[in-house]
Amino acid sequence: MTLRYDVTVRRLIASYQYSTQLHVETDTFVIRNIKNVEEIVDSLPESSEPCTSTKHKSKTPSDQCRERRKYQEEFIKYGFTCSTVNDVDHPQCVICSEVLAHESMKPGKMQRHLETRHPACVEKPIDFFRRKEKELQIQKRTLAQQTQITANALKASYEVAYLIAQSKKPHSIGETLIKPAAVAMCRTMHGEKIASELMTVPLSNDTTARRIHDISKYIKSQLINRLNGKKYALQLDDVSNSAQLLAFIRYTFDGKLHEEMLFCSVLEGTCTGSDIFNKLDTRLKEMRLSWDNCVGVCTDGAGAMVGKNKGLKAKVLEVAPHVKFTHCIIHRESLASKALDSELNSVLKSAIKIVNHIKSRPVTSRLLATICNEMGSQHKALLFHTEVRWLSRGKALGRLYELREEVHSLLKESKSEFAHHLTDPDWLSKLAYLACIFERLNMLNLSLQGPNTNILIMNEKIDAFVKKLERWAERVEQCNVEMFPELDEHLEENGLSLGSLKTHITGHLHCLLEQFQKYFPKETQPELYDWIRQPFTETRTNLPTKLEDALLELSSDRKLKTLFSSSTLPEFWIAVAEEYRELSGVAVDVLLPFGSTYLCEQTFSAVTYMKNKYRSRLDVEDDLRVAVSNIRPQIKLLCTEKQVHPSH
Repeated sequence: MTLRYDVTVRRLIASYQYSTQLHVETDTFVIRNIKNVEEIVDSLPESSEPCTSTKHKSKTPSDQCRERRKYQEEFIKYGFTCSTVNDVDHPQCVICSEVLAHESMKPGKMQRHLETRHPACVEKPIDFFRRKEKELQIQKRTLAQQTQITANALKASYEVAYLIAQSKKPHSIGETLIKPAAVAMCRTMHGEKIASELMTVPLSNDTTARRIHDISKYIKSQLINRLNGKKYALQLDDVSNSAQLLAFIRYTFDGKLHEEMLFCSVLEGTCTGSDIFNKLDTRLKEMRLSWDNCVGVCTDGAGAMVGKNKGLKAKVLEVAPHVKFTHCIIHRESLASKALDSELNSVLKSAIKIVNHIKSRPVTSRLLATICNEMGSQHKALLFHTEVRWLSRGKALGRLYELREEVHSLLKESKSEFAHHLTDPDWLSKLAYLACIFERLNMLNLSLQGPNTNILIMNEKIDAFVKKLERWAERVEQCNVEMFPELDEHLEENGLSLGSLKTHITGHLHCLLEQFQKYFPKETQPELYDWIRQPFTETRTNLPTKLEDALLELSSDRKLKTLFSSSTLPEFWIAVAEEYRELSGVAVDVLLPFGSTYLCEQTFSAVTYMKNKYRSRLDVEDDLRVAVSNIRPQIKLLCTEKQVHPSH
């Protein structure tokens, strides 16, 4: 005990002797510390052994709070003001702006800093230091304001880049249009000061590209985190002329089915089934996705995709035999609807020739618009027919039939060889029928499109249309064409009967029926998945005993019945996963696969718009991911990873 007391007292006396040489005011401080040490030593237990270790007992937070020194106004005479860091006062020199440690909040240490660092200012009056203090505070406020402006400019840069990517516009539009427009509006409405702040937002072409890359990288990382260990389904399509392989993925997250773009990669060289599989397999491994969790793949009917020996399907089944492949239902519907007999096909070709004859001549097109305007028509132009577009045929024929009188007037004035078609009642009757039937096919096609569709619903719509074809054929045999309003109106206005047209219509309807039955074979057990559609009414299934018992238990739960009535089919089966895991897993495996390549087709339209001849070298994946993704980026988080730089 005596040894520790002597050592402590010697150290305090030595510190006291040194500080008295610097300033007399520290006498009282040191003596008070000596008394405190004596009181602490007296309070120690008598059995305490002399301390020989260099380690000291750590101080409690309450001790540290008591030892914290507070800034006093009189310290300004030493040239120091107060700077608060983490709620702790630190002395800051008003001359050199240096911030000292909290322990330096002592007159002696501040006096020593003034004498050693700024000897020329020792004799300065206190007003000099107060003036320096005001200058320092103004400098702090200016720096804080400028830092806040540049931080907001960085955030604004990300927000604008996100909007540019979503609108699929060139990166240069930020600097050439958006920024000048924003500055001009702010200058007019709020003055030059706010407009000058907008000038600090970095929106150059390269900066916007980097921002979009950062946002795309964030969205991709979020997608990978969501997919961790979960089952998923794929939708694939490729474009041969641009050699782009596009993939979408469907997965469960937060109680719902979600669809996101997985990747868009360039295929180097050939586009065979092996090339597509190698690219797909590589990208799945990059994203830590296993083939074991894949439940289905949906593609178009190209040989490279569904080839039995060398196609993508064969390669995938080698590594994942459980994967179910689906040929896009919309593609199959489009193929089935192309069936036409020779008479109706001749009318279709003649109609296309009339449209091309007018649309290919600008003067003729303008004359048609003038005639339509004079006759008070709703539309003033015809529509081109494009074979690769699903809805083109129905829209082109419908518009031609709608403007048949205006087109006839134009062709008659120009003495065209096609004018006689529009005065032939039989030809117009066939045109009216084609416009009606292709409009019904377009309605079917549109009902199959859209996000979050599943195979069960799409097959039900196809089955309903097949039944309609059968009934329509029966009605036409009875000379009833009410389901084709344009044809019915044309026959009634001109006092015509079906006559020989009945044979062509019934033949076409039966041909369509055969094609639909070919591309959509009737299910041998259509009731196989009724328990998924109606789990509270269909309890007799072909499920294993354990799963069927679980279904019986679920069907008796009134709370789940209420949930079923207020949720979509996928949401319901995902919601019961915790209580009925195996039964829910079987249902989700049926609902998860894609039924069409609608998302790929829709996104390829965006690729065509973005990667035009002016942006042919664009690596489109980052822009495309940001444009079509439903994952909202966290701009604040992205800003924390960047150093703020104002625009020059």
